[in-house]
Amino acid sequence: MSSRAVPPAVAPIAGAAGNLAASLLQARPLTKDAFAPFGQVIELEGARQFDINDGTTRRFHDLAKIDTLADGGRPIVSLFRAQPRAEPVRLALMERHPLGSQAFIPLAARSYFVVVAPDAGGRPGPLQAFFTTGWQGVNYDRNTWHHPLLAVDEVSDFIVVDRGGEGHNLEEWPLADPPALRRP
Repeated sequence: MSSRAVPPAVAPIAGAAGNLAASLLQARPLTKDAFAPFGQVIELEGARQFDINDGTTRRFHDLAKIDTLADGGRPIVSLFRAQPRAEPVRLALMERHPLGSQAFIPLAARSYFVVVAPDAGGRPGPLQAFFTTGWQGVNYDRNTWHHPLLAVDEVSDFIVVDRGGEGHNLEEWPLADPPALRRP
């Protein structure tokens, strides 16, 4: 598994008057290797699996590294209902959670965007975009810059496993020159 970050595919795009008004961030397919610097891809392919409950259930085991215990935190489970974004999606804000990981597990096999960035001195570095294929979730490692949820095409429900408890667990960074995003 490679831990090196691949530079994002960013190109200028023409605005309404034909001038180069914004940049375009090209998403690429979400893979475990490409996403490894930011967390884990939650998917069944390659997962450790075994039968339980007298052979009536297949368990896909330990799919992500949930990290929620810092400063007395505890894991919580929520449901997020994401409204679809029109394309090209204009990115506006990055966020991170300094006290815990955050996992997004889709309840249906619907594609969505995942946008992340390495840390660059306490702010987001170069953006990288991914597009999920079929049923894939993500678990952002603690302190990973990411864009809020980006559903496309239709309303999408996600189970979210993250940290509850005291302490400041959200940092936000508005993007000064936000790029537009399109699928591969």
